[in-house]
Amino acid sequence: MQEMKRKPSPACPSFHASHLSRRHLLKVGGLGLLGLNMHTLLRAAQAAPLGPGAKPPGAGVNRIAPRAKSVIFLFQWGGPSHVDMFDMKPDAPSTHRSPHNPIKSSAPGIMITEKLPRMAKLMHKVTLIRSVHHTMNNHNSAGYYALTGAAPATDDQRLKDSLDLFPAFGSVVDKLAPLPEQAGLPTFVSYPHSIADGSRTPGQHASFLGKVHDPLFIPTDPNSSDFKLPHLSLPANLTMDRLERRRAMQQLIDQQARMLDWSAEAQGLDSYYEKALGMLNSPKVRQAFDLSKEPKEIRNAYGRTTYGQSCLLARRLVESGVKFVTAYFSNSIGGRSKTDGGWDTHGFDNTRMFPIVEAYHLPITDVTLPTLLEDMDQRGMLEETLVIWMGEFGRTPKINANKSRDHWPQCYTVLMAGGGVKQGYVHGSSDRLGEHPADNPVKPDDIAATIYHLLGIDPATEIHDAEGRPLAITRGKAILDVMV
Repeated sequence: MQEMKRKPSPACPSFHASHLSRRHLLKVGGLGLLGLNMHTLLRAAQAAPLGPGAKPPGAGVNRIAPRAKSVIFLFQWGGPSHVDMFDMKPDAPSTHRSPHNPIKSSAPGIMITEKLPRMAKLMHKVTLIRSVHHTMNNHNSAGYYALTGAAPATDDQRLKDSLDLFPAFGSVVDKLAPLPEQAGLPTFVSYPHSIADGSRTPGQHASFLGKVHDPLFIPTDPNSSDFKLPHLSLPANLTMDRLERRRAMQQLIDQQARMLDWSAEAQGLDSYYEKALGMLNSPKVRQAFDLSKEPKEIRNAYGRTTYGQSCLLARRLVESGVKFVTAYFSNSIGGRSKTDGGWDTHGFDNTRMFPIVEAYHLPITDVTLPTLLEDMDQRGMLEETLVIWMGEFGRTPKINANKSRDHWPQCYTVLMAGGGVKQGYVHGSSDRLGEHPADNPVKPDDIAATIYHLLGIDPATEIHDAEGRPLAITRGKAILDVMV
């Protein structure tokens, strides 16, 4: 069909309607029927399409030898207590010491809480970084820092999404080292929550890289009996071939085409639709998300909880070829509940931190984390998949008046496994109370650099912000000591 010839909109001088063929617009109409309506998709595509002489995604990236093919990022929203889990201080005074006892693990010299007996048997598979620290005491600021490896200018709980802020790890990977188009798979997937503490926490999306690099975000519960991808499913009686031949959609197409001329957000629309349709028509995508294919005993082993099935889904996604998966422990930072919520358990109104984490957080962790590591190891996947378990900060080593712990970014622990990191290894240490790093201090910037390095992306690689200024993807240095 003949290409449309129109003048660019004054509001969007870089966008030319000639980039959109009738065939592509037919696809736009089809997507509208599938729940990917024009309003949603116009807001979801900001990166300009490739023009003459433009470089393809990943061009100019500084390459290094990759050790990991994929990453599973298990974000522990709310801030788990390092001194009650992976960096216990049994000789600390009673004002600081955990009510739980440390136990020996399968890694010589590494002791962890008695409340994680299954995980203790797998510590020979992991690396602990016990000297992570920063200065962000608020959840939104610290959460953004943890999800991007870029510190915000100020520690402000009101921090909101902005094009001045850095993109998520997975979005950077999608920009610099995307999966090939023929794979028909998303590079970056996140689920099942959009986390927030008041305002939505930044760092979950692509920011100035453009919405085309946003994750495929799945806001549904993998533990639900009807879990599926409705926005990536065709009606039962409609095939892709019929979708592309439907002439009855012409009026809708024309209406949408007129909208394109007036939308400054339409840049990159063509590539976005191609990407979405590729996933729509990909058996790999449908199979990867189909948890019903898993044996009942495997599903039960991960735990029939939202987080447990999220970890199982992460394994399925990287097994299918997805490069970066972010699974959020909870959509809320926490509080008083013994049945859900994140790790933020200060204690108030006669509640106490320790009964809460004993009833929910520690048991669910001791089910999901060792099961994921064992399952991936048995399938031969762990060696090429980097698993990261971390929150935005730790908890105060000193127990507060409510017999609980508050925010503590000055020192905490990050766990890594697989993907080129050492086994049964500890990097850095905290002082005798767990308050500050004693040696080898690490910042979230360094965690970011380590992730990129293990994926084969030089941390010095530059991207461009919303003003076109070059920025290194991180200011951190890869922690080479944790790598095999």
